[in-house]
Amino acid sequence: MTDLEPRKGTASPRLTETEFRLRFFGQFQDPAYDPLQAELGLIADAAWDAYSHSRKSPRTRKAGPGFADPGYDLSVDWLAARDAIRQAQRRHDDPALPARILLVCGSSRSEHTCPGEMSKTFRLTELAREIVAAAEGVEADVLDLSRLASEYGRHIHPCKACFSTSPALCHWPCSCYPNHSLGQVQDWMNDIYPLWVAARGIMILTPVNWYQTSSPVKLMMDRLVCADGGNPDPTLTQGKDAKRAKEIEMAGWDYPRHLAGRLFSVVVHGDVEGASDVRRSLSDWLSYMHLKPAGSLAEVDRYIGYWEPYATSHAALDADQAVQEEVRNAARTLVEAVQAQRAGQQVAAGATLREPRQK
Repeated sequence: MTDLEPRKGTASPRLTETEFRLRFFGQFQDPAYDPLQAELGLIADAAWDAYSHSRKSPRTRKAGPGFADPGYDLSVDWLAARDAIRQAQRRHDDPALPARILLVCGSSRSEHTCPGEMSKTFRLTELAREIVAAAEGVEADVLDLSRLASEYGRHIHPCKACFSTSPALCHWPCSCYPNHSLGQVQDWMNDIYPLWVAARGIMILTPVNWYQTSSPVKLMMDRLVCADGGNPDPTLTQGKDAKRAKEIEMAGWDYPRHLAGRLFSVVVHGDVEGASDVRRSLSDWLSYMHLKPAGSLAEVDRYIGYWEPYATSHAALDADQAVQEEVRNAARTLVEAVQAQRAGQQVAAGATLREPRQK
């Protein structure tokens, strides 16, 4: 018999009330809050009550028709995210609407925060956006991940790895956030999921940061795990019942590919090392989720200002007309592939074959 009992044994992260209050009040160091200590104390009392009683989703409603357990109480936050994804899928499927192409600017650098200067990635994203804007029948959405570092209240909280317990426990869209009792709120992914779903083409542009994608791109990638095999019905697992999820998986999981068939392009730029490895890693990840490469020219890895000073890297990009045109060609290739797919002219050999292995 397979042992499906969830393994336990890590140290508890629970805080004492004293520790909790220290962290809570740490948010209010500005002297402007000094006259409001009594009011903040009342808010801290409410926050402690929510934390101590683990009220992750304080506002719920009955799941209703279409769920395995219509009487289960589902988070209104999750239901709103699900509705947004469904609307995005309808936009994706509507032949009367322009095909959407999502451009993901992956650098965390911008002039609106400590670096004091825009990123080269943003400039490359703008080159791609101009190509998409000039094309027929397509429109661009730009997701600028630098706003994680520069905009108030922007967060992509880390993936909690529910999928590694069981795919049935990983809900589509992610139900781990918001977690109001832990203060894990204002999660951006509920806005990002519909952008991916609505898109027929995705272009990810990222710098190399220490041989890897940028941290904002990696956060987004990890939180997209639910799009590949995730469970669209949290009532099946009665929320986060790990053992029940394991039993469902062992009974046979169909591994729904929620983003399958979309086309992709990847542009990676570096200054010393790692560009080809990061480009390959992103392409492999997207292909694993059953997105399709738009074409060989849609995948680019290049060095800009190779082993040159960082202070002159924008000037290096100004001078590198070839890399600018390669990014434009990547965007043109993605547009062409999206247009061909929409017209039913794109052939993907092996598309009807079933893979013999499902994780």
